[in-house]
Amino acid sequence: MDTVRLAYGEQGLDLRVDPAVTTVVTPQHHRISEPPGEVLRRALRVPVAGPPLRERVRRGQTVAISACDGTRPQPRELMIPAILAELDGLVDLDDVVVLVATGTHRGNSEAELREMFGDEVVDTVRIVNHDSRDRASLTWLGEFGAGVPVWLNSEWVAADVRITTGFVEPHFFAGFSGGPKLVAPGLAALETVLVLHDAHRIGHPMATWGIIEGNPVHDDVRAIAAATGVTYGFDVVLNQDKEVVAAFGGDLLAMHAEAVRTAREVAMQPVPQLFDVVVTTNSGYPLDQNLYQAVKGMSAAYQVTKPGGTIVCAAECRDGFPDHGSYREVLASAGSPAELFAEISARQVTVPDQWQVQIQARIQAACRVVMHTSYLSDAELATAHLEQTEDVSRTVADALAAAGPEARLCVLPEGPQTIPYVAGAPR
Repeated sequence: MDTVRLAYGEQGLDLRVDPAVTTVVTPQHHRISEPPGEVLRRALRVPVAGPPLRERVRRGQTVAISACDGTRPQPRELMIPAILAELDGLVDLDDVVVLVATGTHRGNSEAELREMFGDEVVDTVRIVNHDSRDRASLTWLGEFGAGVPVWLNSEWVAADVRITTGFVEPHFFAGFSGGPKLVAPGLAALETVLVLHDAHRIGHPMATWGIIEGNPVHDDVRAIAAATGVTYGFDVVLNQDKEVVAAFGGDLLAMHAEAVRTAREVAMQPVPQLFDVVVTTNSGYPLDQNLYQAVKGMSAAYQVTKPGGTIVCAAECRDGFPDHGSYREVLASAGSPAELFAEISARQVTVPDQWQVQIQARIQAACRVVMHTSYLSDAELATAHLEQTEDVSRTVADALAAAGPEARLCVLPEGPQTIPYVAGAPR
């Protein structure tokens, strides 16, 4: 037997596998050839398209910087100081605000902000958690894309200079993260997000990993960012060690398209077949903080799982379901995943957190899904129509035995950091 180390919480988890029947899919390891500070500085000074950042900013202007929330492994502690250094002498730090692009997630605590940005940034620059439910902090801008009503964070709208900072990886229904997503849904109102993530868009066959053109979710996200204005886009691609592989800056959409090309090479890999059993994670801490986020790991596994097969997802879930939002309530609102998927697909009005539930219900209706967590009980998972195992290795061995002598196993140790697809299938 071989041992595969799964990304789980901060410590990891060992899985015992039979190498004769196992395919392990991991990110292609890209070695770092130069210090990240130099890579980031070059992206700000030699952009993909348009002039360098410093040439786009005038003395006395106000600056808003959008950054990922704590569920994303963005190197904020490197990216924000790089921007501030580039603007030194042009912009007063009192005129800078960093907006945590929470979308509909909870805001981050001060302790979390210090972990995310570093003490120096927290102590010298104002940081604000975006709140999609606080109408007083939002500005109406009109309808964009395919009829999306758009409210955005008022501080973002009012700023003279707007800079997005993101982390580009495959996304389970928006195609890829980063870029325009740091405007909407990141800084948008709940009402805006509910339309962007409605059942029709989420259910579209092009709304999946690795597709941005013709994807109705990403098409509208792109349209909103283009119509409302971004001064400079700044994205990075990371390797499996969370190190900066590459950085991209410049005009938002051109910059993001280039970052996507690199991220696709780093994080999407072909496999020869569908599998009877697939083991996945949600890439360890901080991405596996809750069950809501772990749906991404399930979705990555679902791409290569046979109908009726078994998905085993190891996610620590130290933040529970979580308790905020309606995700837990919606999961428990139907008698089975198939019933829940049918109900959501038929709804004309979107409810909060429906998009994650819709994808999860579709997966559970097609496959057996077994969780391994450290913070959710068997009874709590049962309300979400999920099983739990204490021993992932034993559960995998039993599932393979039940599938028959020709059964095959796929392991995604880093979960959605690498998205598998069947070789020859269109992307």
